[in-house]
Amino acid sequence: MALLVFMSTLSVSIGKHYCGEHLVDVAIFAEAEKCGMEVADMGLEPTEKGTVLMAESCCKDVLDLYEGQDELSLEKTQTLNAAQKVFILSFAAVFSGLNLPEPQKDPPYEHYSPPTYVRDLQVLNQVFII
Repeated sequence: MALLVFMSTLSVSIGKHYCGEHLVDVAIFAEAEKCGMEVADMGLEPTEKGTVLMAESCCKDVLDLYEGQDELSLEKTQTLNAAQKVFILSFAAVFSGLNLPEPQKDPPYEHYSPPTYVRDLQVLNQVFII
């Protein structure tokens, strides 16, 4: 149950880096690694007349954020009507004692004696553990 609550409140971010149309890297909970082909200095390229042109980068970063729920409440469990409460209590009462093992009163091995030792079989067959 704790794992279910943890997974429902977990937020996940998935970072993807594309170079052109090709997916280069995917990272979970972190930023994806760059491919090194990004335009340096924010894409500014000076020309001979002093004007600045913007160079378009072939790379793009995509960040997908999946947010979990951020508040948990007990209101839904407190809105049970009387019939639902009776059903839950009777269900718990019936199935609580089904898997209890009953202790044996007289185990069959209590008065068991091992067989008598007649001969040493290792010496008889000359088989020794080295």
